[in-house]
Amino acid sequence: MAHDSVQNDRHRTSALPPSNVKTILLVEDDINIGEVLQQAITQETSFVVILVPDGFQALQMVKGIRPNLFILDYQLPRMNGIELYDRLHAIEELAHVPALMLSAHLPRHELNKRHIQGMSKPIDLDDFLQMIENLAV
Repeated sequence: MAHDSVQNDRHRTSALPPSNVKTILLVEDDINIGEVLQQAITQETSFVVILVPDGFQALQMVKGIRPNLFILDYQLPRMNGIELYDRLHAIEELAHVPALMLSAHLPRHELNKRHIQGMSKPIDLDDFLQMIENLAV
């Protein structure tokens, strides 16, 4: 019985990374793209990636973590990446966190106004991983 309790505790705590681990919050509604990006980042960098499919889940997730980088798809359901970025950066503890926006059709003017880095889909994986290393605080 005690073994089950330890297993459950370990599983529960592993859901959120320790605060000293560099974390990326990846918001991508296409689960296949999200999982490929998550796997590439996890295998090629020291970052922990938390993948969520929409802005509302991202806003819930940041209540428990402090990411070092946001990677946001622009075309998300119900709230686009720019709207999500604005809401995340309105949270005082997250105002300094850089963002990388991904989309086939980037709103360059909006990105420039907010100093957000953008990458057009389909992305080059090597460029993507280098951008992450350059951006993450």
